[in-house]
Amino acid sequence: MKDYNMRWVLIILSVLLVHACAKDELDVLEISETDTDDFNTVTQDSLTARRQNNRNNNLSPSEETVQLIVDWNNLWLVLDRYTDGLRPNTTARALGYIHLAGYETAVADMDGYGSIQNRLQGFNLDQDERAENVDRALALNTCYALVFDHFMFSVSNNAKAGIEILEEEFEEELSENLSPEAIENSLEWGALVAESVIAYSQTDTEAESQQIDPNPASYVAPVGQGLWAASEGESAWFPYWNRVRTFVITPEETSSTPPPFSHNGNRNSGYYGQMDDVEISATTARLEDNEDLWISEFWSDDVEGLMMSPPGRQFSIANQLIVQEDLDYEQTLELMLRLGFALNDAAVSAWDDKYTYNTERPSRYILEYINDDFQTNLARFISSPNPAFPAYPSGHATFAAVASGVFMDIFGGDAINFTDRTHAGRSEFRSDSRNFNSFTEMAAENGYSRIPLGVHIQADSDEGARLGYEISTAINNFSLSPNF
Repeated sequence: MKDYNMRWVLIILSVLLVHACAKDELDVLEISETDTDDFNTVTQDSLTARRQNNRNNNLSPSEETVQLIVDWNNLWLVLDRYTDGLRPNTTARALGYIHLAGYETAVADMDGYGSIQNRLQGFNLDQDERAENVDRALALNTCYALVFDHFMFSVSNNAKAGIEILEEEFEEELSENLSPEAIENSLEWGALVAESVIAYSQTDTEAESQQIDPNPASYVAPVGQGLWAASEGESAWFPYWNRVRTFVITPEETSSTPPPFSHNGNRNSGYYGQMDDVEISATTARLEDNEDLWISEFWSDDVEGLMMSPPGRQFSIANQLIVQEDLDYEQTLELMLRLGFALNDAAVSAWDDKYTYNTERPSRYILEYINDDFQTNLARFISSPNPAFPAYPSGHATFAAVASGVFMDIFGGDAINFTDRTHAGRSEFRSDSRNFNSFTEMAAENGYSRIPLGVHIQADSDEGARLGYEISTAINNFSLSPNF
Protein backbone atom coordinates (compact mmCIF):
# COMPACT_ATOMS: atom_id res chain seq x y z
CA MET A 1 0.00 0.00 0.00
CA LYS A 2 1.20 3.47 -0.78
CA ASP A 3 2.15 5.79 2.09
CA TYR A 4 -1.21 7.53 2.29
CA ASN A 5 -1.35 11.14 3.41
CA MET A 6 -3.16 11.07 6.74
CA ARG A 7 -2.58 14.76 7.53
CA TRP A 8 -6.31 15.43 7.61
CA VAL A 9 -6.78 12.91 10.42
CA LEU A 10 -4.08 14.58 12.47
CA ILE A 11 -5.74 17.94 11.89
CA ILE A 12 -9.05 16.56 13.17
CA LEU A 13 -7.32 15.24 16.26
CA SER A 14 -5.47 18.50 16.83
CA VAL A 15 -8.61 20.60 16.54
CA LEU A 16 -10.50 18.36 18.95
CA LEU A 17 -7.65 18.27 21.43
CA VAL A 18 -7.28 22.04 21.51
CA HIS A 19 -10.85 22.33 22.76
CA ALA A 20 -10.80 19.44 25.23
CA CYS A 21 -11.68 20.47 28.76
CA ALA A 22 -8.78 20.18 31.21
CA LYS A 23 -10.78 19.13 34.27
CA ASP A 24 -10.15 16.75 37.13
CA GLU A 25 -13.20 14.84 35.96
CA LEU A 26 -13.14 14.91 32.16
CA ASP A 27 -16.45 15.45 30.39
CA VAL A 28 -17.57 14.76 26.84
CA LEU A 29 -16.07 17.32 24.51
CA GLU A 30 -18.35 20.21 23.59
CA ILE A 31 -17.43 22.11 20.46
CA SER A 32 -18.96 25.51 19.82
CA GLU A 33 -20.38 26.62 16.46
CA THR A 34 -17.25 28.71 15.91
CA ASP A 35 -15.08 25.70 16.64
CA THR A 36 -17.11 23.65 14.18
CA ASP A 37 -16.59 26.27 11.46
CA ASP A 38 -12.83 26.10 12.03
CA PHE A 39 -13.03 22.29 12.04
CA ASN A 40 -14.89 22.31 8.72
CA THR A 41 -12.42 24.70 7.08
CA VAL A 42 -9.23 22.86 7.99
CA THR A 43 -10.74 19.47 7.21
CA GLN A 44 -12.00 20.56 3.80
CA ASP A 45 -8.63 22.08 2.90
CA SER A 46 -6.73 18.97 3.94
CA LEU A 47 -9.11 16.59 2.18
CA THR A 48 -8.78 18.62 -1.00
CA ALA A 49 -5.01 18.23 -0.77
CA ARG A 50 -5.44 14.50 -0.21
CA ARG A 51 -7.72 14.20 -3.24
CA GLN A 52 -5.04 15.77 -5.42
CA ASN A 53 -2.49 13.41 -3.87
CA ASN A 54 -4.71 10.46 -4.84
CA ARG A 55 -4.84 11.62 -8.46
CA ASN A 56 -1.06 11.95 -8.54
CA ASN A 57 -0.61 8.44 -7.13
CA ASN A 58 -3.17 6.80 -9.46
CA LEU A 59 -4.66 4.63 -6.75
CA SER A 60 -6.15 1.33 -7.87
CA PRO A 61 -9.80 0.63 -6.95
CA SER A 62 -8.61 -1.74 -4.20
CA GLU A 63 -6.20 0.80 -2.75
CA GLU A 64 -8.88 3.48 -2.94
CA THR A 65 -11.25 1.25 -0.96
CA VAL A 66 -8.61 0.47 1.68
CA GLN A 67 -7.83 4.15 2.11
CA LEU A 68 -11.51 4.92 2.57
CA ILE A 69 -11.88 2.20 5.23
CA VAL A 70 -8.78 3.37 7.11
CA ASP A 71 -9.86 7.00 6.94
CA TRP A 72 -13.33 6.27 8.25
CA ASN A 73 -11.91 4.11 11.03
CA ASN A 74 -9.55 6.89 12.08
CA LEU A 75 -12.50 9.25 12.32
CA TRP A 76 -14.34 6.64 14.39
CA LEU A 77 -11.43 6.55 16.82
CA VAL A 78 -11.74 10.30 17.32
CA LEU A 79 -15.46 9.95 18.04
CA ASP A 80 -14.79 7.01 20.36
CA ARG A 81 -12.62 9.18 22.56
CA TYR A 82 -15.54 11.51 23.26
CA THR A 83 -18.34 9.02 23.84
CA ASP A 84 -20.34 9.36 27.02
CA GLY A 85 -21.35 6.22 28.90
CA LEU A 86 -20.77 3.76 26.05
CA ARG A 87 -17.51 2.13 27.00
CA PRO A 88 -16.47 -0.53 26.85
CA ASN A 89 -19.57 -2.64 26.22
CA THR A 90 -21.64 -0.49 23.89
CA THR A 91 -18.50 0.54 22.04
CA ALA A 92 -17.66 -3.11 21.34
CA ARG A 93 -21.23 -3.69 20.17
CA ALA A 94 -21.10 -0.68 17.85
CA LEU A 95 -17.93 -1.99 16.21
CA GLY A 96 -19.56 -5.35 15.49
CA TYR A 97 -22.53 -3.83 13.68
CA ILE A 98 -20.57 -1.09 11.91
CA HIS A 99 -18.20 -3.58 10.33
CA LEU A 100 -20.96 -6.06 9.54
CA ALA A 101 -22.44 -3.23 7.48
CA GLY A 102 -19.13 -2.50 5.77
CA TYR A 103 -18.58 -6.15 4.90
CA GLU A 104 -22.09 -6.68 3.51
CA THR A 105 -21.85 -3.49 1.44
CA ALA A 106 -18.83 -4.78 -0.49
CA VAL A 107 -19.07 -8.58 -0.27
CA ALA A 108 -20.56 -8.97 -3.76
CA ASP A 109 -17.22 -7.74 -5.15
CA MET A 110 -15.07 -9.93 -2.89
CA ASP A 111 -13.68 -13.11 -4.47
CA GLY A 112 -13.98 -16.09 -2.17
CA TYR A 113 -16.30 -14.36 0.30
CA GLY A 114 -20.07 -14.62 0.76
CA SER A 115 -22.81 -12.74 2.56
CA ILE A 116 -23.51 -14.00 6.08
CA GLN A 117 -27.02 -12.55 6.34
CA ASN A 118 -28.62 -16.03 6.29
CA ARG A 119 -26.55 -17.01 9.33
CA LEU A 120 -27.69 -14.10 11.49
CA GLN A 121 -31.27 -14.69 12.56
CA GLY A 122 -33.36 -11.58 12.03
CA PHE A 123 -30.90 -9.88 9.66
CA ASN A 124 -32.83 -9.20 6.47
CA LEU A 125 -30.78 -8.05 3.48
CA ASP A 126 -31.25 -9.20 -0.09
CA GLN A 127 -27.92 -8.99 -1.93
CA ASP A 128 -29.86 -9.31 -5.20
CA GLU A 129 -31.11 -5.76 -4.68
CA ARG A 130 -27.58 -4.51 -5.38
CA ALA A 131 -27.35 -3.04 -8.89
CA GLU A 132 -24.52 -4.20 -11.15
CA ASN A 133 -23.00 -0.73 -11.53
CA VAL A 134 -22.60 0.06 -7.83
CA ASP A 135 -19.30 1.74 -7.03
CA ARG A 136 -17.93 -0.12 -4.02
CA ALA A 137 -16.12 2.80 -2.39
CA LEU A 138 -18.98 5.25 -2.84
CA ALA A 139 -21.46 2.76 -1.37
CA LEU A 140 -19.16 2.14 1.59
CA ASN A 141 -18.84 5.87 2.16
CA THR A 142 -22.61 6.25 2.40
CA CYS A 143 -22.97 3.18 4.61
CA TYR A 144 -20.25 4.23 7.07
CA ALA A 145 -21.71 7.71 7.48
CA LEU A 146 -25.11 6.30 8.42
CA VAL A 147 -23.93 3.58 10.80
CA PHE A 148 -21.39 5.86 12.48
CA ASP A 149 -24.08 8.42 13.16
CA HIS A 150 -26.48 5.78 14.52
CA PHE A 151 -24.20 3.69 16.72
CA MET A 152 -22.07 6.54 18.07
CA PHE A 153 -25.21 8.13 19.48
CA SER A 154 -23.70 9.37 22.73
CA VAL A 155 -21.38 11.96 21.18
CA SER A 156 -22.31 15.64 20.87
CA ASN A 157 -23.64 16.74 17.49
CA ASN A 158 -20.79 19.20 17.10
CA ALA A 159 -18.22 16.51 17.77
CA LYS A 160 -19.94 14.32 15.15
CA ALA A 161 -19.61 17.05 12.51
CA GLY A 162 -16.67 15.15 11.04
CA ILE A 163 -19.02 12.41 9.80
CA GLU A 164 -20.84 14.71 7.40
CA ILE A 165 -17.62 16.42 6.35
CA LEU A 166 -15.87 13.17 5.50
CA GLU A 167 -18.93 11.74 3.75
CA GLU A 168 -19.33 14.82 1.51
CA GLU A 169 -15.64 15.03 0.64
CA PHE A 170 -15.42 11.36 -0.29
CA GLU A 171 -18.68 11.52 -2.22
CA GLU A 172 -17.38 14.41 -4.32
CA GLU A 173 -14.06 12.66 -4.91
CA LEU A 174 -15.53 9.26 -5.76
CA SER A 175 -18.34 10.53 -8.00
CA GLU A 176 -16.10 12.40 -10.44
CA ASN A 177 -15.96 9.71 -13.16
CA LEU A 178 -19.25 7.94 -12.49
CA SER A 179 -22.52 8.19 -14.40
CA PRO A 180 -25.54 9.69 -12.60
CA GLU A 181 -27.12 6.23 -12.55
CA ALA A 182 -24.05 4.63 -10.96
CA ILE A 183 -23.91 7.39 -8.34
CA GLU A 184 -27.58 6.94 -7.47
CA ASN A 185 -27.32 3.16 -7.29
CA SER A 186 -24.19 3.34 -5.13
CA LEU A 187 -25.77 5.75 -2.66
CA GLU A 188 -28.94 3.68 -2.51
CA TRP A 189 -27.08 0.41 -1.89
CA GLY A 190 -24.92 1.86 0.87
CA ALA A 191 -28.02 3.32 2.54
CA LEU A 192 -29.98 0.08 2.21
CA VAL A 193 -27.25 -1.98 3.86
CA ALA A 194 -26.84 0.55 6.67
CA GLU A 195 -30.58 0.68 7.31
CA SER A 196 -30.82 -3.13 7.27
CA VAL A 197 -28.00 -3.51 9.80
CA ILE A 198 -29.46 -0.81 12.04
CA ALA A 199 -32.86 -2.51 11.91
CA TYR A 200 -31.21 -5.83 12.78
CA SER A 201 -29.42 -4.29 15.76
CA GLN A 202 -32.69 -2.88 17.07
CA THR A 203 -34.19 -6.37 17.35
CA ASP A 204 -31.72 -6.96 20.20
CA THR A 205 -33.99 -5.32 22.74
CA GLU A 206 -31.70 -6.14 25.68
CA ALA A 207 -28.81 -4.19 24.19
CA GLU A 208 -31.03 -1.36 23.01
CA SER A 209 -32.40 -0.80 26.51
CA GLN A 210 -29.16 -1.40 28.40
CA GLN A 211 -27.11 1.05 26.37
CA ILE A 212 -29.60 3.77 27.33
CA ASP A 213 -29.57 2.71 30.99
CA PRO A 214 -26.14 1.22 31.71
CA ASN A 215 -26.56 1.59 35.49
CA PRO A 216 -29.94 -0.05 36.17
CA ALA A 217 -31.42 0.62 39.59
CA SER A 218 -32.80 -2.91 39.59
CA TYR A 219 -29.33 -4.37 40.08
CA VAL A 220 -28.28 -4.91 43.68
CA ALA A 221 -24.73 -6.14 44.11
CA PRO A 222 -24.25 -9.04 46.52
CA VAL A 223 -22.61 -8.09 49.78
CA GLY A 224 -19.84 -10.10 51.34
CA GLN A 225 -16.17 -10.40 52.10
CA GLY A 226 -14.10 -10.29 48.94
CA LEU A 227 -17.01 -9.21 46.74
CA TRP A 228 -17.05 -6.15 44.52
CA ALA A 229 -18.72 -2.99 45.76
CA ALA A 230 -19.22 0.28 43.91
CA SER A 231 -17.37 3.33 45.16
CA GLU A 232 -19.34 6.12 46.77
CA GLY A 233 -21.65 7.78 44.25
CA GLU A 234 -21.23 4.97 41.69
CA SER A 235 -23.53 2.30 40.32
CA ALA A 236 -22.65 -0.95 38.59
CA TRP A 237 -22.03 -0.62 34.85
CA PHE A 238 -23.73 -3.09 32.48
CA PRO A 239 -24.58 -5.79 35.05
CA TYR A 240 -26.95 -7.54 32.61
CA TRP A 241 -24.76 -7.39 29.50
CA ASN A 242 -24.64 -11.19 29.36
CA ARG A 243 -28.15 -11.01 27.83
CA VAL A 244 -26.95 -9.07 24.80
CA ARG A 245 -26.79 -10.71 21.36
CA THR A 246 -23.54 -12.29 20.25
CA PHE A 247 -22.52 -12.93 16.64
CA VAL A 248 -20.52 -16.15 16.86
CA ILE A 249 -20.15 -17.51 20.40
CA THR A 250 -22.39 -17.08 23.44
CA PRO A 251 -21.40 -17.00 27.13
CA GLU A 252 -22.99 -20.44 27.49
CA GLU A 253 -20.63 -21.77 24.80
CA THR A 254 -17.45 -20.38 26.36
CA SER A 255 -15.79 -22.09 29.28
CA SER A 256 -15.52 -20.27 32.57
CA THR A 257 -12.76 -20.77 35.11
CA PRO A 258 -13.56 -19.65 38.68
CA PRO A 259 -11.03 -17.39 40.43
CA PRO A 260 -8.06 -19.42 41.69
CA PHE A 261 -8.02 -17.59 45.04
CA SER A 262 -10.62 -16.92 47.70
CA HIS A 263 -10.56 -13.83 49.88
CA ASN A 264 -7.95 -14.32 52.58
CA GLY A 265 -6.35 -11.75 54.86
CA ASN A 266 -3.50 -14.04 55.88
CA ARG A 267 -0.13 -12.64 54.78
CA ASN A 268 0.99 -16.12 53.70
CA SER A 269 -1.98 -16.70 51.41
CA GLY A 270 -1.78 -16.60 47.62
CA TYR A 271 -4.58 -14.03 47.58
CA TYR A 272 -2.62 -11.67 49.83
CA GLY A 273 0.46 -12.21 47.68
CA GLN A 274 -1.28 -11.14 44.48
CA MET A 275 -2.74 -8.07 46.19
CA ASP A 276 0.65 -7.21 47.66
CA ASP A 277 2.18 -7.43 44.17
CA VAL A 278 -0.34 -4.83 42.97
CA GLU A 279 0.43 -2.49 45.87
CA ILE A 280 4.18 -2.71 45.33
CA SER A 281 3.98 -2.42 41.54
CA ALA A 282 1.54 0.50 41.47
CA THR A 283 3.20 2.46 44.26
CA THR A 284 6.72 1.93 42.88
CA ALA A 285 5.60 2.89 39.38
CA ARG A 286 4.16 6.17 40.62
CA LEU A 287 7.08 7.08 42.89
CA GLU A 288 9.78 6.15 40.38
CA ASP A 289 7.90 7.16 37.21
CA ASN A 290 9.28 3.94 35.73
CA GLU A 291 8.47 1.81 32.70
CA ASP A 292 5.60 0.16 34.54
CA LEU A 293 3.88 3.55 34.81
CA TRP A 294 4.47 4.06 31.08
CA ILE A 295 2.95 0.65 30.36
CA SER A 296 -0.04 1.23 32.63
CA GLU A 297 -0.91 4.61 31.14
CA PHE A 298 -0.07 3.62 27.55
CA TRP A 299 -2.68 0.84 27.67
CA SER A 300 -5.19 2.41 30.06
CA ASP A 301 -7.89 3.61 27.62
CA ASP A 302 -10.22 4.07 30.58
CA VAL A 303 -10.90 7.79 30.47
CA GLU A 304 -13.66 9.38 28.41
CA GLY A 305 -12.49 12.61 26.77
CA LEU A 306 -8.83 11.64 27.10
CA MET A 307 -8.42 8.22 25.50
CA MET A 308 -10.30 5.91 23.16
CA SER A 309 -12.09 2.89 24.63
CA PRO A 310 -10.36 -0.48 25.19
CA PRO A 311 -12.20 -2.10 22.22
CA GLY A 312 -11.44 0.96 20.10
CA ARG A 313 -7.76 0.57 20.93
CA GLN A 314 -7.71 -2.76 19.11
CA PHE A 315 -9.10 -1.04 16.00
CA SER A 316 -6.39 1.59 16.26
CA ILE A 317 -3.85 -1.25 16.18
CA ALA A 318 -5.71 -2.88 13.28
CA ASN A 319 -5.64 0.34 11.27
CA GLN A 320 -1.89 0.62 11.70
CA LEU A 321 -1.39 -3.04 10.73
CA ILE A 322 -3.53 -2.65 7.60
CA VAL A 323 -1.19 0.06 6.35
CA GLN A 324 2.03 -1.61 7.53
CA GLU A 325 1.18 -5.01 6.05
CA ASP A 326 -0.38 -3.59 2.87
CA LEU A 327 -3.66 -5.51 3.04
CA ASP A 328 -6.00 -5.48 0.07
CA TYR A 329 -9.59 -4.38 0.58
CA GLU A 330 -10.98 -7.92 0.92
CA GLN A 331 -8.53 -8.73 3.72
CA THR A 332 -9.21 -5.36 5.33
CA LEU A 333 -12.97 -5.87 5.41
CA GLU A 334 -12.52 -9.42 6.71
CA LEU A 335 -10.24 -8.17 9.48
CA MET A 336 -12.69 -5.43 10.46
CA LEU A 337 -15.63 -7.84 10.51
CA ARG A 338 -13.89 -10.54 12.52
CA LEU A 339 -12.43 -8.03 14.97
CA GLY A 340 -15.80 -6.33 15.49
CA PHE A 341 -17.54 -9.67 16.10
CA ALA A 342 -14.70 -10.77 18.41
CA LEU A 343 -14.81 -7.68 20.61
CA ASN A 344 -18.60 -7.76 20.86
CA ASP A 345 -18.69 -11.42 21.85
CA ALA A 346 -15.76 -10.95 24.25
CA ALA A 347 -17.58 -8.14 26.05
CA VAL A 348 -20.71 -10.27 26.50
CA SER A 349 -18.81 -13.28 27.89
CA ALA A 350 -16.41 -11.29 30.04
CA TRP A 351 -19.24 -9.34 31.66
CA ASP A 352 -21.17 -12.56 32.23
CA ASP A 353 -18.20 -13.84 34.24
CA LYS A 354 -17.60 -10.52 35.98
CA TYR A 355 -21.07 -10.48 37.48
CA THR A 356 -21.06 -14.22 38.11
CA TYR A 357 -17.99 -14.07 40.35
CA ASN A 358 -18.29 -10.45 41.57
CA THR A 359 -14.69 -10.21 42.76
CA GLU A 360 -13.36 -7.10 44.47
CA ARG A 361 -10.91 -4.63 43.02
CA PRO A 362 -7.42 -4.68 44.60
CA SER A 363 -7.67 -1.22 46.16
CA ARG A 364 -10.46 -2.29 48.50
CA TYR A 365 -8.39 -5.17 49.87
CA ILE A 366 -5.11 -3.23 49.93
CA LEU A 367 -6.63 -0.35 51.90
CA GLU A 368 -7.89 -2.78 54.54
CA TYR A 369 -4.98 -5.20 54.82
CA ILE A 370 -1.80 -3.72 53.33
CA ASN A 371 -1.63 0.06 52.92
CA ASP A 372 -4.34 2.43 54.13
CA ASP A 373 -2.86 5.21 51.95
CA PHE A 374 -2.95 3.20 48.71
CA GLN A 375 -4.05 4.94 45.54
CA THR A 376 -4.47 3.46 42.08
CA ASN A 377 -2.64 5.10 39.20
CA LEU A 378 -5.99 5.56 37.49
CA ALA A 379 -7.20 7.85 40.27
CA ARG A 380 -5.50 10.95 38.86
CA PHE A 381 -7.55 10.65 35.67
CA ILE A 382 -11.04 9.86 37.00
CA SER A 383 -13.01 10.64 40.16
CA SER A 384 -13.31 6.95 41.06
CA PRO A 385 -10.16 4.90 41.69
CA ASN A 386 -11.47 1.96 39.63
CA PRO A 387 -13.72 1.06 36.70
CA ALA A 388 -17.26 0.56 38.04
CA PHE A 389 -17.68 -3.19 37.62
CA PRO A 390 -16.21 -6.37 39.16
CA ALA A 391 -12.61 -7.33 38.49
CA TYR A 392 -12.50 -10.97 37.33
CA PRO A 393 -11.76 -11.46 34.48
CA SER A 394 -9.98 -8.35 33.22
CA GLY A 395 -11.83 -6.76 30.30
CA HIS A 396 -8.62 -5.25 28.95
CA ALA A 397 -6.90 -8.64 28.93
CA THR A 398 -9.92 -10.25 27.26
CA PHE A 399 -10.12 -7.63 24.50
CA ALA A 400 -6.36 -7.74 23.93
CA ALA A 401 -6.24 -11.53 23.67
CA VAL A 402 -9.26 -11.90 21.41
CA ALA A 403 -7.78 -9.27 19.09
CA SER A 404 -4.38 -10.97 19.23
CA GLY A 405 -5.96 -14.24 18.17
CA VAL A 406 -7.71 -12.57 15.24
CA PHE A 407 -4.53 -10.76 14.19
CA MET A 408 -2.53 -14.00 14.21
CA ASP A 409 -5.06 -15.66 11.94
CA ILE A 410 -5.30 -12.75 9.50
CA PHE A 411 -1.56 -12.08 9.32
CA GLY A 412 -0.46 -15.70 9.22
CA GLY A 413 1.30 -16.13 12.55
CA ASP A 414 2.34 -14.57 15.82
CA ALA A 415 5.58 -12.86 14.81
CA ILE A 416 5.28 -9.19 13.89
CA ASN A 417 7.59 -6.21 14.05
CA PHE A 418 5.07 -3.60 15.07
CA THR A 419 5.20 -0.24 16.82
CA ASP A 420 1.92 0.91 18.31
CA ARG A 421 1.73 4.66 17.72
CA THR A 422 -1.85 5.07 18.94
CA HIS A 423 -1.01 7.90 21.34
CA ALA A 424 1.90 9.46 19.45
CA GLY A 425 2.25 13.16 20.26
CA ARG A 426 0.13 13.08 23.42
CA SER A 427 1.53 14.64 26.58
CA GLU A 428 -1.31 14.34 29.11
CA PHE A 429 -0.12 10.85 30.08
CA ARG A 430 2.75 8.45 29.32
CA SER A 431 2.08 7.97 25.63
CA ASP A 432 5.37 7.23 23.87
CA SER A 433 5.00 4.50 21.26
CA ARG A 434 5.99 0.93 22.10
CA ASN A 435 7.43 -1.79 19.88
CA PHE A 436 6.42 -5.48 19.86
CA ASN A 437 7.81 -8.60 18.22
CA SER A 438 4.63 -10.66 18.47
CA PHE A 439 0.91 -10.28 18.93
CA THR A 440 0.99 -12.42 22.08
CA GLU A 441 3.67 -10.14 23.55
CA MET A 442 1.52 -7.10 22.86
CA ALA A 443 -1.61 -8.70 24.34
CA ALA A 444 0.28 -9.90 27.43
CA GLU A 445 1.62 -6.40 28.08
CA ASN A 446 -1.87 -4.95 27.73
CA GLY A 447 -3.16 -7.43 30.30
CA TYR A 448 -0.20 -6.85 32.61
CA SER A 449 -0.68 -3.07 32.45
CA ARG A 450 -3.68 -3.31 34.78
CA ILE A 451 -1.45 -4.42 37.66
CA PRO A 452 0.84 -1.36 37.92
CA LEU A 453 -2.25 0.74 37.20
CA GLY A 454 -3.57 -0.77 40.44
CA VAL A 455 -6.95 -2.04 39.26
CA HIS A 456 -6.42 -5.81 38.75
CA ILE A 457 -4.47 -8.73 40.17
CA GLN A 458 -2.57 -11.09 37.89
CA ALA A 459 -5.28 -13.75 38.13
CA ASP A 460 -7.77 -11.33 36.57
CA SER A 461 -5.51 -10.76 33.59
CA ASP A 462 -4.65 -14.44 33.22
CA GLU A 463 -8.30 -15.43 32.98
CA GLY A 464 -9.08 -12.57 30.58
CA ALA A 465 -6.31 -13.78 28.27
CA ARG A 466 -7.54 -17.39 28.43
CA LEU A 467 -11.11 -16.34 27.64
CA GLY A 468 -10.06 -13.98 24.86
CA TYR A 469 -8.03 -16.59 23.00
CA GLU A 470 -10.85 -19.11 23.38
CA ILE A 471 -13.29 -16.67 21.76
CA SER A 472 -10.83 -15.79 18.99
CA THR A 473 -10.68 -19.47 17.99
CA ALA A 474 -14.45 -19.47 17.42
CA ILE A 475 -14.24 -16.18 15.51
CA ASN A 476 -11.44 -17.47 13.26
CA ASN A 477 -13.40 -20.65 12.54
CA PHE A 478 -16.48 -18.68 11.47
CA SER A 479 -16.60 -19.28 7.73
CA LEU A 480 -17.02 -16.38 5.31
CA SER A 481 -17.06 -18.68 2.30
CA PRO A 482 -19.80 -18.12 -0.28
CA ASN A 483 -20.41 -21.88 -0.25
CA PHE A 484 -21.09 -22.22 3.48
